[in-house]
Amino acid sequence: MTALARHRLLWPGAVLALLLLANVAFTPGFLSVEMKDGHLYGSLIDIFRFGAPLILVSIGMTLVIATGGIDLSVGSVVAISGALACLQISELPDQNGVGGVLAAVGLALALAVVLGAWNGFLVAGVGIQPIIATLIIMVAGRGLAQLITDGQIITVNSDPYKLIGGGYWLTLPFGILIVLAVLAATAFLTRRLALGLLIESIGGNATASRLAGIRSRGLTVAVYAFCALCAGIAGLMISSNVSSADGNNAGLWIELDAILAVVIGGTSLMGGRFSLGGTVLGALIIQTLTTTIYSVGVPPETTLLFKALVVTVVCLVQSPSFREKAFRRRGRRRPAAPAATDEKVEVTA
Repeated sequence: MTALARHRLLWPGAVLALLLLANVAFTPGFLSVEMKDGHLYGSLIDIFRFGAPLILVSIGMTLVIATGGIDLSVGSVVAISGALACLQISELPDQNGVGGVLAAVGLALALAVVLGAWNGFLVAGVGIQPIIATLIIMVAGRGLAQLITDGQIITVNSDPYKLIGGGYWLTLPFGILIVLAVLAATAFLTRRLALGLLIESIGGNATASRLAGIRSRGLTVAVYAFCALCAGIAGLMISSNVSSADGNNAGLWIELDAILAVVIGGTSLMGGRFSLGGTVLGALIIQTLTTTIYSVGVPPETTLLFKALVVTVVCLVQSPSFREKAFRRRGRRRPAAPAATDEKVEVTA
């Protein structure tokens, strides 16, 4: 029980369970899942489906934070990826052609990787602080997305592209399957191989890891590129779900939710050890909280305040130092002070 109480996934899992139970109190059939037309439907499925882009971005953000960095550009990369893919598809003579759609998707993801590698180069090669290096793409990237779309919302009518974010396969939303595939590949590379240990060593002490023979610069560039790749896939999901690309609003502030999901999951912003499972739970908590806000009927003008209060409580509850101060035993006896004596102690030099 002591080991379970100290497990890093206990408190995020408990908070997620409480949020789900709160939804059941307001919506009795909230946890029900049913089959319609060969597809699974239900509120739980919707939480995973609409939370898939955030989970993807959070997975990439976890590895970046594990190296001791931060990536504020993922929201702009989301917008750029969706905008470029929709632009290419809109110019196809046949928008339902699988080859043309795959080429558009590949081009969008390639650009996302290039932007991520650029961030990594500024951080590892030039030595710019991560928050400043990624802030460049955060600001300029949003403008680039609007240049791609010419300031308009690009709409497409492509069934193959619609599959990415709004289609179903094997009774499940296709976006959930993409998330499972990316999560499984990331977990295998970082937990079954030595890559995860190398990333943690960079976050612990980049200089010491480099002196120990670890190619910290190359790994840092690769981690930022992977984070941008996850953001690019999320951008494809978001744009394909609505069959349009909005360079101004797509992925807006998703970087803040991703950072918050990583922190809720137990990964330290100082770098070092990370938890992919905790990150997934953190992203699901944020998405479940959003669903709870709408189902409970919180007024729209107080939605952000309500969300901020709940997230603050979640962060405090899972903080070991806060729990120790707030829930420590009041009846703990202090050690008795030594009794005073009248004996004189002779001190000699």
